[in-house]
Amino acid sequence: MNDAKIYLSESEMPQQWYNIQADLPELPAPALNPATNKPAGPDDLAAIFPMELIKQEVSTERYIPIPDDLLEIYKLWRPTPLVRAYRLEEFLETPARIYFKNESVSPAGSHKPNTAVAQAYFNMKEGNHRLATETGAGQWGSALSFATRLFDMECTVYMVKVSFRQKPFRKSLIHLWGAEIYASPSENTAFGRKVLAKDPNSLGSLGIAISEAIEDTVTHPGTKYSLGSVLNHVLLHQTIIGQEVKKQFEIIGDYPDTVIGCVGGGSNFSGLAFPFLQDKISGKKKDLQVLAIEPASSPSMTKGYYRYDYGDSAGMTPLMKMHTLGHNFMPPGIHAGGLRYHGMAPLVSLVYKLGLIEARSYHQLDTFKAGIDFARIQGIVPAPETDHAILAAIDEALKCKKTGEEKAILFNFSGHGHFDMTAYDDYLAGKLENYAYPKKLIEEAMKDVPQID
Repeated sequence: MNDAKIYLSESEMPQQWYNIQADLPELPAPALNPATNKPAGPDDLAAIFPMELIKQEVSTERYIPIPDDLLEIYKLWRPTPLVRAYRLEEFLETPARIYFKNESVSPAGSHKPNTAVAQAYFNMKEGNHRLATETGAGQWGSALSFATRLFDMECTVYMVKVSFRQKPFRKSLIHLWGAEIYASPSENTAFGRKVLAKDPNSLGSLGIAISEAIEDTVTHPGTKYSLGSVLNHVLLHQTIIGQEVKKQFEIIGDYPDTVIGCVGGGSNFSGLAFPFLQDKISGKKKDLQVLAIEPASSPSMTKGYYRYDYGDSAGMTPLMKMHTLGHNFMPPGIHAGGLRYHGMAPLVSLVYKLGLIEARSYHQLDTFKAGIDFARIQGIVPAPETDHAILAAIDEALKCKKTGEEKAILFNFSGHGHFDMTAYDDYLAGKLENYAYPKKLIEEAMKDVPQID
């Protein structure tokens, strides 16, 4: 057996982020000002984002340098290892080679700090002393809390209420790093109070939590908004993942035939896949298979519509063209809280529309079984979100078992499940059930989506 882990030295860490917009055959449709339906300019975004992130959002430069100060902070956990899952291969009796990029080794336990420290850094450089944000399962909220602590900034997190109850130790992490946290919908904002007045038992959604965070931002001077997925600059920061992996594959003389990531808003998937899509677009690896895996209960790509929609429930964000289930979509309380979003990143939506990637949806009972198998075989407990990518990797490896193909399969291990043990307890106790979001409820939510040509 060869070495199971492939490492890079700190000096080999990528020095720039890769911007896929430079290589796409067409650019994503522009974000629109919701008041005018005209393309949103820097002035429209300046109330909630620092100018450097706005520039990154609209940039078409292929590579954007990572500041030296940020590279030093990345060295706290980067480069992360690429791991050959030999034991899983043996268990499946597959000729496939299975690899995963282990992003769970970051201080917050997921891929999220790659953009959290970047966003906190650029806000700090422009003199902003406080950030407001939302979080689903708590991975993003804890990552931003960690990042703001590095720069002596304040941070307020609105965590979707169902996950706030399911994952109390994410709340503990956020408090440990000095941030404040509210269960969303909350009494802390006018929009939160409006939701609670209509439904006192609301479990919340990422759309609602985003609305609360933006309202908090615009009503507090010196505060900016920070988003953990969806937007172009967020996906950009995550591409350090895929660039590292390409170097690691060069070391061992291999290259993936299939690249897999779970998707909620699209950040961890993009971080791994976009640097490889560069090779597919150029024709260097035309046969590369790229799979985006979402939950059947929040199927924005496999059942949603490619339309302009708001990123939040209150309609405060710019309108973005993306695959959406409707901004008033209310997802069920599944345990993969980081995937319970109504829309997909515009860039991910575009590469899906262009046929560069495929999308699949899985039920949560199947993904939890895959996650438990992985933990028992490889020893690492995955986050419920990561379980979706693991199941897809297993499915592809079993196809190779039937065909005899010796494919290289790569997936992003986007986070550990150490704070998700209640979910695994519920699965093992038989308390979880599958939920396929009904088409009629999607159609109902889509009635409130703006009609824009």
